[in-house]
Amino acid sequence: MLWAMATSKTATDSAVPLEAGALEALASTFRGELIRRGDRTYDGHRRVWNGSIDRYPALIPRCEGVEDVIAAVRFARIHGLLVAVRGGGHSFPGYSVCDGGMVIDLRRMKGIRVDPETRTVRVQAGVLLGELDRETQAFGFAVPAGFVSHTGVAGLTLGGGIGFTMRKFGLTIDNLLSVDLITAQGELLKASERENADLFWAEV
Repeated sequence: MLWAMATSKTATDSAVPLEAGALEALASTFRGELIRRGDRTYDGHRRVWNGSIDRYPALIPRCEGVEDVIAAVRFARIHGLLVAVRGGGHSFPGYSVCDGGMVIDLRRMKGIRVDPETRTVRVQAGVLLGELDRETQAFGFAVPAGFVSHTGVAGLTLGGGIGFTMRKFGLTIDNLLSVDLITAQGELLKASERENADLFWAEV
């Protein structure tokens, strides 16, 4: 399962002040962790793979599941926050972090389910390639994917997915069957060749 969303704001937009009451309301139903600037773990959670990227989001929701993602997206929409989405945090230009807005951190979402009968695997957006390989290899399978074990599956797939087996099996994106995604309106949709096909082909 992969989750992604988009906003119409640009990376140069200034930070929007967050009211304590609004944050408390979000925290009351949020299963994960809300990291704010000034928190002890803030610097560790805002860092990404490219060390030259140094950005300071106002809020980092560390999501535990799909309901947390929906809540974070809706909160950002209501309060006019710029949004970045972090899976593996491997984006070289630093798209997985932003200044002054919200970083929706999916790294806690590590679900992997291999189906040996259909020879398919469902993964959540916080899964890294090494984690995916470990689970699929237990069944004698492999997903065509990238070269680096700590790259996020979601970002790699959306970027195409160049890897060692691509000449025989294609890119990672060529093997994508369906996507569960959260829209910018905070709605959960499934996209595949047969369902919301326009969104599916926008992904691939």
